[in-house]
Amino acid sequence: MARLPLSLLVLLALAPAVGACSRNRDAPTTLAPARMTSIGVNAYLWRAAIDTVSFAPLLQADANSGVIITDWYSSPTNPGERVKLTVSILDQELRADALRVAASRQVNQAGAWVDAPVAAATVQKLEDIILTRARDLRRTTVGG
Repeated sequence: MARLPLSLLVLLALAPAVGACSRNRDAPTTLAPARMTSIGVNAYLWRAAIDTVSFAPLLQADANSGVIITDWYSSPTNPGERVKLTVSILDQELRADALRVAASRQVNQAGAWVDAPVAAATVQKLEDIILTRARDLRRTTVGG
């Protein structure tokens, strides 16, 4: 019989502490425009990356993981060379470090495709194009 009042006393003592947890009225209720997304990654970066690599056929495009992989692409003006791109979007924020581009390049030598180096400036230029496009998309969507 003494157990019931003790349990009631403990519950009454904890009630104000538990109730205070749900009263955080300072918590933000909306996302910042840079984080507006219904997918797993930043929507502006995702759209910009898809737009930028649309010249090549896509092997994989997963908006939840933020990975875009193209198939090998040969330019009509240079059929002896081909490239394959992997774009990774790493965050929900629209930031430069939320984007990573990797490129593979091959050249045709005597009928066989041989791996060739990719200039670092090429990968950097692709990242810059995607980031600029993402910022433009955000600017036109949000305004300003």
